[in-house]
Amino acid sequence: MAVYFDHRLESDRSGINTDATWFSGSPILAVNSYSDENGGTVNLFLDEGEKLLNVPLHRAGQATSVAWHPTKKIVAVGWENGELLVWNEVDHELFEGLPLHKSAITVLHWSSSGTRLSSGDKAGVLMVWKSDGKGRLQQNPLYQHHIQEPISKILYRPIPPPDPEHDIAALARAAVSGDEKALDLFTWKSKGKGNTKMTSMFGPTEALTFFVGGESGGVYYMNENGQCTQIFSVDTAILRLLYYEEKNVLITVTENMMLTQHAIMPEGDAKELMRVKMSGRGENPVICWAGKSTIATATGEGVVRMWDLDHEENYILSLDGHGSYDSSENIMCISYCEEKGVLAGGTNLGNIALWRYSPPLGSRVVDGEHKWKLQAPATVEGSIRQLSWGSKKNLLAVNTIANVFMLNEQTMSSSFSGQTAVVQFGPSSLALEMFTTGTHHDLKTDIQVKGVCTTKDTLAVWNGRKVITYDYSEDRTIIKGAGAFQTETMEVRLYEQNVYCVETGKVQVRTHQGTVKQVINFSDAEGQPVSLDVCGTSLVIATNNGVIRVYDLSRREAKPTSQPKNLGDVIPGFNGIISARCNSNGSKVSVLVKNTTSHADPKLYFWDVESDIVSYFNFESGRGEQDDFPPEQIEGVEGDTNDAERGKIQAAADIAGRYPMTHYWDPHDTKLIMCEAKVMASAVEKKEEKKRHSLTKAVEEGPVEVMLVSLFCTPENGILIQDSFQMPDNFQALLGIEVPYYYFIKKSENLKDEEQDKDDGPQPENLIKSDTVIQPKLVARKTMRDFVGLENSDKNTREAMMNFSYYLTIGNMDEAFKSIKLIKSESVWENMAKMCVKSRRLDVASVCLGNMGHARGAKALREAMKEPELDAKVAVLAMQLGLKEDAERLLKNCKRYDLLNEFYQSSGQWIKALETAEMYDRIHLRATYYNHAKHLEVRGDYSDAIPNYEKSDTHRFEVPRMLFDEPEALEQYIGRHKDKALHKWWAQYMESTGEMDAALQYYETAQDFLSLVRVYCYCGKMEKASEICNETGDRAACYHLGRQYENQDLIKEAIHFFQRAQAYGNAIRLCKEHGYEDQLLNLALLGRPEDMMEAARYYEQKQGSQDKAVMLYHKAGNFSKALDLSFRSKQFGALQMISGDLDERADPELLQRCGDFFMDNGQYDKAVDLLAIGKKYWEALKICMDQHVEISEDLAEKLTPSKEDMGSDTMERVKILEAIAEVCMHQGQYHLATKKFTQAGNKIKAMKALLKSGDTEKITFFAGVSRQKEIYVMAANYLQSLDWRKDPEIMKNIIGFYTKGRALDSLAAFYDACAQVEIDEYQNYDKALGALGEAYKCLSKTKMNDEMLQEEKLTRLKNKITLIKKFVTARRAYEENPEDTIKQCQVLLEEPNLDDSVRMGDVYGLIIEHYARRERWKAAYSAMEEMKSRIPALNMAYYVNMRTIEAVHRALDIPLSRTITSKMNGIYGGGGDEEDGEVVEEEVDQMYTGGDDV
Repeated sequence: MAVYFDHRLESDRSGINTDATWFSGSPILAVNSYSDENGGTVNLFLDEGEKLLNVPLHRAGQATSVAWHPTKKIVAVGWENGELLVWNEVDHELFEGLPLHKSAITVLHWSSSGTRLSSGDKAGVLMVWKSDGKGRLQQNPLYQHHIQEPISKILYRPIPPPDPEHDIAALARAAVSGDEKALDLFTWKSKGKGNTKMTSMFGPTEALTFFVGGESGGVYYMNENGQCTQIFSVDTAILRLLYYEEKNVLITVTENMMLTQHAIMPEGDAKELMRVKMSGRGENPVICWAGKSTIATATGEGVVRMWDLDHEENYILSLDGHGSYDSSENIMCISYCEEKGVLAGGTNLGNIALWRYSPPLGSRVVDGEHKWKLQAPATVEGSIRQLSWGSKKNLLAVNTIANVFMLNEQTMSSSFSGQTAVVQFGPSSLALEMFTTGTHHDLKTDIQVKGVCTTKDTLAVWNGRKVITYDYSEDRTIIKGAGAFQTETMEVRLYEQNVYCVETGKVQVRTHQGTVKQVINFSDAEGQPVSLDVCGTSLVIATNNGVIRVYDLSRREAKPTSQPKNLGDVIPGFNGIISARCNSNGSKVSVLVKNTTSHADPKLYFWDVESDIVSYFNFESGRGEQDDFPPEQIEGVEGDTNDAERGKIQAAADIAGRYPMTHYWDPHDTKLIMCEAKVMASAVEKKEEKKRHSLTKAVEEGPVEVMLVSLFCTPENGILIQDSFQMPDNFQALLGIEVPYYYFIKKSENLKDEEQDKDDGPQPENLIKSDTVIQPKLVARKTMRDFVGLENSDKNTREAMMNFSYYLTIGNMDEAFKSIKLIKSESVWENMAKMCVKSRRLDVASVCLGNMGHARGAKALREAMKEPELDAKVAVLAMQLGLKEDAERLLKNCKRYDLLNEFYQSSGQWIKALETAEMYDRIHLRATYYNHAKHLEVRGDYSDAIPNYEKSDTHRFEVPRMLFDEPEALEQYIGRHKDKALHKWWAQYMESTGEMDAALQYYETAQDFLSLVRVYCYCGKMEKASEICNETGDRAACYHLGRQYENQDLIKEAIHFFQRAQAYGNAIRLCKEHGYEDQLLNLALLGRPEDMMEAARYYEQKQGSQDKAVMLYHKAGNFSKALDLSFRSKQFGALQMISGDLDERADPELLQRCGDFFMDNGQYDKAVDLLAIGKKYWEALKICMDQHVEISEDLAEKLTPSKEDMGSDTMERVKILEAIAEVCMHQGQYHLATKKFTQAGNKIKAMKALLKSGDTEKITFFAGVSRQKEIYVMAANYLQSLDWRKDPEIMKNIIGFYTKGRALDSLAAFYDACAQVEIDEYQNYDKALGALGEAYKCLSKTKMNDEMLQEEKLTRLKNKITLIKKFVTARRAYEENPEDTIKQCQVLLEEPNLDDSVRMGDVYGLIIEHYARRERWKAAYSAMEEMKSRIPALNMAYYVNMRTIEAVHRALDIPLSRTITSKMNGIYGGGGDEEDGEVVEEEVDQMYTGGDDV
């Protein structure tokens, strides 16, 4: 709660105040006044209302506009005669601009840095002036434009946000550290003389562009180069220009309340986005921002209209809900303070309505009006016409035309001590509550109070310059002034007749009259005293540097009890003390400090004076220093703790995520301290991510904003939580604690400010009498949880209860029970049981219930012990003790929504019960609706009970039962509903009463055709019944009608309806009895197997109908009977049909009999099939072999015995499988043979069968999965038989299979063959050499039985490799040394058996080509002739290019022979250019490399 101190400013009383404008820095207010006598004046005032003198802003005419410099104490004033003045308050200099304006200056506006001043007048003249650092304007304006309409508004366009990549601060730090890139980004030198603008990539540093609004509706844009263009226009005069910076949108509001939105492009162009008519009407509407995206409008009505642009939401803020406003009160003006989040509205009756923006914590969505909370109003004299927030102190200027007031928000002062509470409710008004006598006082002081302090006998108030003290009479009915003195202090404390005042660098101990009795000095190193507190006989003083001193006041002078303690040395991140308080004997001091961010630290620190130890309680984690471990460690041990530890963990979780705001020690108990803790924003975000329900908040609600936490501070056990609960809604703040009560300041929504000047005359001796009030006005007290019902207990009982609570908290149960063993009061035991709900100590609770004699509660608790969750058990205890809220929250916390549902039902909270069942306990949803309906029925609320019965799906029985005594209501209910069950029930009821027509009607509505037919038959309307049966085909109805016709001997009709009812047994019975054989067979075939068997037996006994009997036996599944009858009656056609349906379940003899029958008739395939079914595999295979019966896939499976059938005789199964495979091989079914050989485990034979199939893909796959050497070799041998030269994949598989099969000799032979292919087909000796190298490696590794043969092969390979190497080397060296190459070739030609390694034709070809290049034609021709002689059947063109041959013959003039010509058709020299050859070369190159290593 806050109060507003108002200062009436000394403006011209004879005139009017037209405007009040704040300077944005230090609090200076410019007030524009005018009177006919004195003319126009602009006065300047400080924050205390002091008027600045010698300000020469006075003219005969009226000042029409005032604008403050954005950063300096410079104010510009425009006058109605066009004069422009600039006053520098710092230098006390007045500057006059050139008189270029010839009419009233209507608007003035500085740029964002104050280097330019824009002015506009009534004639439409717009000027931009350049200003220096002292506010002096250049002689001539920078730009001047004449707009064809009066100028009413100027709005500067904000600077766009800087590029994050070019953050100046970050770059500056990088530059200082030596980053050259960062240094290059700065422009240190100006680019030319007079260049003052920064044109780097950091963007503009000052807003120089602006919008102009005219009274005719035109909107103009002035860019930074001084070009002014009209961007759009509206219908009437511009009332307000607003710029929505996040979306670059210009918002325009006209005098007729038309709002438009235009998107503004970077160059200033505008694009209309929206045009809408705003609500409200009034002569002088006021429009302003009320947040980042919300516009507030006041039009002289009783509401403020709000428009949220982001969410496109409209809502209103009204004055309803607060008793301080009149119903006829209208809001005339508004102003919003962004720093405080407060919207102020001035009314015509002098009230200042204040709405504080307070959205719900977390992500809970609420309507817009619920995000604003109406505060207690401030009041001034007169109708308010202007409000303006301003300055760094966020002061509020209030203009009532006749007067101007300056309001300063002051936090409400309060104090509590000795059952006496003092609360400030006005600038100079105090409310005093005497709880010992129950009296109330309202005290009016002579000063504006900024602080109060009370004891049980005295009161002190002060305002920073003066202290006034008062004494209370013994009966507390009279307050008498004790003294007053002048001193500059902001903190005062009282003890007996001493007044302790914090002054600069010291604490003065004075009398009530101001006489100094003692001075407590502080050195510069210790700092300035900032906090003072007295508790019991102890005084604690804290300085801004963290020094704590404790004094004993029981003697004549204050004596220190210990050495000073510097907390700044022991608290990490210490940044100052907010407050310090001590307990009653001065042994412990609690300190609230600021952290490095200047916010309250979430830890409350405790200094144990005797042991000189500093500990803390961390409100962020909810744990004392002794338990404050990292979260991961806590999570790891939670599951292994006992109930008491789990209770502590849950208590810590309930208060976690907060920081302390205030703290108060109990004046008697030295261990007990009370704290007020507020939720942290970061904790709200975490709880939104992972919602956790606790004892202090409901499932649907967000986190509790303020909690009250009581702690026990002990040296042995650290700081422990004693209790915690939510701040009650009707309380504002914690005032203090004194067992057995907490004391609170009440909220003042319904309290009127009583700060009025009452001219009742002076009261002698400052005596203030009061009326006795039973209920305090501004202060309330709440009984502590442990003392409910024990408020008037004696001191011993209170001490026993506190000891019990303390020992229960630390877990010492022996001492806990010892402290209360002499207490016999049931109420005391009940309170202790209630303590156990919070501490979750069920063992202690059972003892308390026993001492209370609470048998029902003890039984319920004993039964609840079977529940697995601790909180569920504690919730049962809470229910028995009447703690409904705790029970509810505990059940939510453990997520036992079934028990929560039962609890809501038992407590009559049916809406919550239904919501819980709907959301979390859907398994009991119908039961909940049913119980709710029962509850409503008992109350006699039938109309509401019926829908609940329907939702529980029990209405078919319950509603008729409930309404049975009201037949008319019941009939109306049934008539309204289309439920067939209800209609059937009502029809049965009508039938029982003999109302057949009504019964038939409801039976028909219910579509109960059986009942319809039954009633029609009862009434003798057989035709109607037949019609219904034929139309609907209802089986039950047809059966009933068939029985009726049978009773009437109408057999055909009976058979018909039995058939429609599918009661074929009855129809067959009637057919047999009455000889309707023509229908008997059809009915039997439609019926069940039993019906077929019955009809078959009938036909079997009848001569000539055995075929029908066989068919029916077959259809009924009795194959034995059907076959037997077929054999007896020699029905071979039926026999063949039946045998097709036989399976292994058939009788083996029957199968053998059928098989013999088929053998005799030459149907071998069917005989084999039956023998396979009968598991006579060898006989079946013999028939297949002898009679050439083809084995199909299906027959092969039938011939394959299962492993279960053969049991342990696996060899027999293998033999059968191999026999099947052999038959398949004989029949050419190689794939099937492969499968059976594989099943038999004989993979070699399987591979042989597969090789016969010639399926290369399956052969390759089978070899890969078999993993046997022999199979690998077999597969490779097979693949060699294919055209592997053109398929690289086959070549890879051959090499792979030989390698895996360890057949290195075969692999070597394959490599040798590859080399020969490379030579013969592609003349690629390089690859051939590689292949031979691989062959040599393989042959070297193999172990042949004939070592001589292996050595012979190796020698041959080595010789071959040597010769090829020589040829390849010679050919490679040809370009460098051709002659040497030819010599080497000639040497090669002398080698014996050269043609086995290198083709002679290739060697001769190289020699001939060489001679041809050298044009040694004779030598070339000689080589050709030699080549012919050495190579029989030579095709010369195969080795030598045809063009070369022709050139040689042409040069020697020798004709080509016909033989050469005929053999050269289609052949090209070189022979290696074919496409397929190139592909093979690429693939083979990857397969054999490394031949040079041999």
